[in-house]
Amino acid sequence: MTDHQMNKSPQEQQFDRPEIIMRAESITKVFPGTVALDNVDFNVYKGKVNVLIGENGAGKTTLMKILTGVEQATNGRVLLEGNELQLKSPLDATKHGIGIIFQELTLCPNLTVHENIFLAREKIRRKVLVDQKYQKQLANQLIQRLEQKIDPNAMVGELRIGQQQIVEITKALAQNVSILIMDEPTSALSAAETEVLFKVINDLRENGVSIIYISHKLEELLSIGDYLTILRDGKLVCEVPTEEASVPWIIEKMVGQSSSKFFTRENHHAGQTLLQADNLKLPRAGGGYLVNNVSFKLKAGEILGIYGLMGAGRSDLLDCLAGSRPDAKGKITLNGDVLKKNTVSYRINKGIVLIPEDRQSEGLVPTLSVANNMILSSLKRYVNKLLLSAKKEKQAVGSMINDLRVRVSNPNQLITSLSGGNQQKVVVAKGLLTKPAVLLMDEPTRGIDVGAKSEIFEIMNKLAVEGYGVIFVSSELKEVLAMSDRILVMAKGVITGEYSHDEATEEKLVAASAIGHELVQFNHQNGVKKAYESS
Repeated sequence: MTDHQMNKSPQEQQFDRPEIIMRAESITKVFPGTVALDNVDFNVYKGKVNVLIGENGAGKTTLMKILTGVEQATNGRVLLEGNELQLKSPLDATKHGIGIIFQELTLCPNLTVHENIFLAREKIRRKVLVDQKYQKQLANQLIQRLEQKIDPNAMVGELRIGQQQIVEITKALAQNVSILIMDEPTSALSAAETEVLFKVINDLRENGVSIIYISHKLEELLSIGDYLTILRDGKLVCEVPTEEASVPWIIEKMVGQSSSKFFTRENHHAGQTLLQADNLKLPRAGGGYLVNNVSFKLKAGEILGIYGLMGAGRSDLLDCLAGSRPDAKGKITLNGDVLKKNTVSYRINKGIVLIPEDRQSEGLVPTLSVANNMILSSLKRYVNKLLLSAKKEKQAVGSMINDLRVRVSNPNQLITSLSGGNQQKVVVAKGLLTKPAVLLMDEPTRGIDVGAKSEIFEIMNKLAVEGYGVIFVSSELKEVLAMSDRILVMAKGVITGEYSHDEATEEKLVAASAIGHELVQFNHQNGVKKAYESS
């Protein structure tokens, strides 16, 4: 920020800015035992992208819930075009033209794409019948606007997480809102999908729609945003035009310390081969393979990063290792023993556990407490004869809360009361309580802030030092480059590159991940590459 900009008075700064269409004024929200928001002001400028930034637990989600009627403020008021609003429910917000794309997907997996898009807003003909044909047509137009190839008749539960996120975005676009809140809309999108979404956002902005945009991808925020508001510990830190901000400056304002303290990597001493995968294959419905003849090794004390574009087969590979794909073929050896069964429980018992990409639907049970979620995968360890030992369970949970620094007032509180970063730590704790030898982590930092990311990476470093084998998948190039001892790159189901930490560069990883129809598959047995025609 320049000296001239910093020396401007608040009145001068306000005069420079466009019309405020919506304003949260002096908002305070008190929950039992905590103040989530403390006298916060937040401006939404008309026809602009209004970025909201803060660590998990800073109060962003609570503020958005107040703006959409999910929660009501303890003190303060919400103004829309100068008039005070009384938002008692999300339906009230919708009536005033306020829509939201939630970070945690709100889709019904047992309904089709078009049924989800128009859920509770069905297109009716003859006053009683749902016009399925018209809904499908509109859904297809919206999906094409996002340049996607998703069948409106497809069941949402059968789509991959990135496609489900596209459906969630399409659902919001169908509402024709004047204010659209986007909470982590790109957390599961590829770079290409994100680029298309940004085109749509620019189109909405040009048509006068006001966007509230929340993301932990800081470069992304500076690229798309017009104004930037930062919260910390429930308080307003600052509001500036994004052109006056930089990533290091944002991080310092968010967490109160320099960005140089994050994403630090320790040197690990890799031991003997811990896990070996030979010729893993996973058939694709309709023909071809999601994972095609993949072979690699993992050493004890090693962090192995896997990078690739969406659909490259990264998550499918982890699923094969974790035993959740019974149709997978190939040979997996752990500590010299060949794994014979292809089930999740068998693999956990042998020492392989997966931290899934979608923590809400695959990693946690939202109706259970923090403690109960932690011990779900290791219940048999706390059984005395026929009954659970409350003492053993309490000791295990308490130890994990301390070791992973889970911010929780009581282990018996609901898991949904925790921030995204702390929920992710609970998923990691659940995996560690199974006493694994290999920890598989699929997008472990998706949807969490820079501080929580740093803590997750600290955990990974600690595990590697203790001799665990860690395999982690990430779409974030900087994370893979910073944390991996070795990196595998995947494209279209095969490994297209392998690099040590010192060899790897952004250019090499991007080039290896972007190989087209004629793929190059790395042969780990003889160290050469060979052409491979993808199916």
